[in-house]
Amino acid sequence: MDTTGHAVLAEGIGKRYGATQALDGFDIAVPPGTIYGLLGPNGAGKTTTVEILATLRRPDTGRAVVAGYDVVRDPGQVRARIGLTGQYAAVDEVLTGRENLAVFGRLYGLSPAAARRRADALLEEFGLAEAGPRPARQYSGGMRRRLDLAASLIHRPRVLFLDEPTTGLDPRSRTGVWNAVRELVAAGTTVLLTTQYLEEADQLADRIAVIDAGRAVAEGSADQLKSRIGGDRIDVVLSGPGSLAEAAAIIGRVCGAQPRVLAEEHRVSVPVSDRTAMLTGIVRALDDAGVHLEDIGVRRPTLDEVFLGLTGHRADPSGAAGARHAELEAAS
Repeated sequence: MDTTGHAVLAEGIGKRYGATQALDGFDIAVPPGTIYGLLGPNGAGKTTTVEILATLRRPDTGRAVVAGYDVVRDPGQVRARIGLTGQYAAVDEVLTGRENLAVFGRLYGLSPAAARRRADALLEEFGLAEAGPRPARQYSGGMRRRLDLAASLIHRPRVLFLDEPTTGLDPRSRTGVWNAVRELVAAGTTVLLTTQYLEEADQLADRIAVIDAGRAVAEGSADQLKSRIGGDRIDVVLSGPGSLAEAAAIIGRVCGAQPRVLAEEHRVSVPVSDRTAMLTGIVRALDDAGVHLEDIGVRRPTLDEVFLGLTGHRADPSGAAGARHAELEAAS
């Protein structure tokens, strides 16, 4: 038994698929009763991490403990204490919502009556009571996702793994899933969430590990991660692209920092330490140079900017990260 008090603990986890190193000395420590986010692009190692922690794959190196049990030495004990929701809903479309949950209950060893009672309770808890008698094929994407979450909770797991749970959902359905996850944690479940949606990690996670190329490159709360690349940022929006280069040069001189130019948005963004003085200085300098701005504002950095600052590339599945994802899929 593990005595660290962590719901999930991984130390030096390594996993290779052929010539591709999926995880390379990955570490994580998740306190009980929290939502812990793994943030990274496709191919970064998020899904491989979940598969190892959920005993679906064995690590090549390192050690992992979930709900007090080693995932290699005691996989059965781990499985009895976890739930897993993958990237796509795993419900049977022919069965009704209630029947889907009852089947999962039977698979976990509940009696027929107990499985039906648990199914009804979960349908109520996830706002699916009215839809329960209908076939799952009639459910919307958000409803299927909630049914999938409910199925993973049949046996009241201590730890729930959510691997990109809102993939493909519209904003309204995504918000519904977020609310369901928050309620689970309020009831005592520990959630490990993988996502490439930066807003999702910002909204849900108590702490976040930024994962890139199989390693955790940073860890902390959303605010702590944002503070690592500076405090506030000033955004200047111009009426057109013609003055972007000139505006960026002026803003860089005023702030003593390298601005970021987003040409498609006609926007220049720069980190600042003294928002009031810099805001006044930028407006005055641009006005003196005859550069007309459409809007100016102060904001906190986004997690997208955090990821870019920590890894040198954006958190999206394109480019090198996307190619690495394809390699992992082929190797597995």
